[in-house]
Amino acid sequence: MLLVYKLLTSLSAPFLTALLRRRAKKGKEDTNRITERYGTSSIPRPKGQLVWIHAASVGEAQSTLILINRILQADPDIKFLITSGTVTSANLMAKRLPKSAVHQYYPLDHPRWVESFLNHWEPNIALLMESELWPNMLLALQKKQITTVLINARLSDQSYKRWRIFKFSIKKLLSTFNIIMAQTSRDAQRYEKLGATNVIVTDNLKYSSEPLPYKPDDLHGLQQSIGTRPVWLYASTHDGEEELACRIHKQLERKYPDLLTIIVPRHPERRAEIKQTCKIMGLSTVLRGTKKELPAQNTKIYVADTLGELGLFYHLSDIAMIGRSFSNDGGGGHNPIEAAQLDCVVLTGPRIQFQQKLFNDMIKAKAAIQVNSEDALIKILHTLLGDRVERERLIGKAAQYAEEKKHVINNVMQHLILFLETNKQEAA
Repeated sequence: MLLVYKLLTSLSAPFLTALLRRRAKKGKEDTNRITERYGTSSIPRPKGQLVWIHAASVGEAQSTLILINRILQADPDIKFLITSGTVTSANLMAKRLPKSAVHQYYPLDHPRWVESFLNHWEPNIALLMESELWPNMLLALQKKQITTVLINARLSDQSYKRWRIFKFSIKKLLSTFNIIMAQTSRDAQRYEKLGATNVIVTDNLKYSSEPLPYKPDDLHGLQQSIGTRPVWLYASTHDGEEELACRIHKQLERKYPDLLTIIVPRHPERRAEIKQTCKIMGLSTVLRGTKKELPAQNTKIYVADTLGELGLFYHLSDIAMIGRSFSNDGGGGHNPIEAAQLDCVVLTGPRIQFQQKLFNDMIKAKAAIQVNSEDALIKILHTLLGDRVERERLIGKAAQYAEEKKHVINNVMQHLILFLETNKQEAA
């Protein structure tokens, strides 16, 4: 399989170029930095030891930030190259990366583009987050004898079933990692069954992420605008969930006529589609936008179509429904720890397969509540909006759980520091 893949990708440049152009037209690529996707950079490599961390999208990017901070505590002289594959994650990183780090878009997995990327940056160590298994990149890293670590590793049911069909190929790819740090024992067992030999369990690095930032002035402005109105938040929504939020709002406003529903879409570029959905539902809607428009007294739905402000809305609302758990794309869930850290009651729908272990643990600890239907969600929101004591009890459970799990970064660093020290000695 790997030989076929390498042959096909070596011939794929015209197709991949056309793909990038189509994505750029849809706003899914940064046209000013499109050459980075071909492995070409206009930024020089910084001098000294360079740690490359790849985080595919926003979720992994959050975990990357805590990792960078802890590595810098161990060695302030280390420089970082951070890559990701989405415009949203790039914008997030631009606001939160330290001065010792630069961001680049990850090159598509074409042999020549991968080679160009590695020749330019020459990382001393590569830290890949969660489940990034691009064959040409992994084989090139191994060929160049670059220490490669898979951190916060996970394998979904679908990926595990697919890779079992190509067991020889996945065994070859997994052999490129010096160590694999798995989120759960189940993930570790799956990697071992596929042929990995150096696998440990460190738990989910997302537990150790710093609380999402916010601007106090923005929070004050929203609080002044909203006043005493009851509020609930639907965070990181995907297609289908905005319409669900509107239906729920119409049910809840029978009892809470001044209710404000806040929607924070995972992909803000869907703003026009979301506003049209709310209009069809007959609900007065305001888009926050770059001018940070505030909701009026008659606003029913407030759409926070901005980047990097999720922490602001977790601070604003006591109740947070976590998106991609009722979505039309089959779901999968998003990180609930961010809401728990910022004093929210954490709610989720039924389709949370990408965050299953995390949610299972939180639900068992009564730090999150799972609802399996629209009616069940309406019922729990009725309860929470009307019972402050119950809200505060559940907020406390979630915050306690998040605090108890902050140690995970220590598990990761215990193993990672050995590779960092070895690479520093070799680079000297």
